[in-house]
Amino acid sequence: MFHVYAISSLSRNYIHVGLTDNWDRRFRQHNSGQNKTTKPYAPFILVYKEIHPTRVEARVREKYFKSGIGKEFLKALRDALPDTD
Repeated sequence: MFHVYAISSLSRNYIHVGLTDNWDRRFRQHNSGQNKTTKPYAPFILVYKEIHPTRVEARVREKYFKSGIGKEFLKALRDALPDTD
């Protein structure tokens, strides 16, 4: 199973979209600064996650969420979350 996810930085206006076969490990990596791309934006909260049976299906969804309309959908979800202050 493959997870497509969107995480949002708590300190900056940044949403990261990715895919993984081990969600817990990957989320820990993002929050602990082990990922070069997301390190400057940690810590993160989960905005959205879905599961797909194949990597191909997950990659299609990941590409959608990285597109303009997909990012707008994720921003709307993030903005609807309760404040974390």
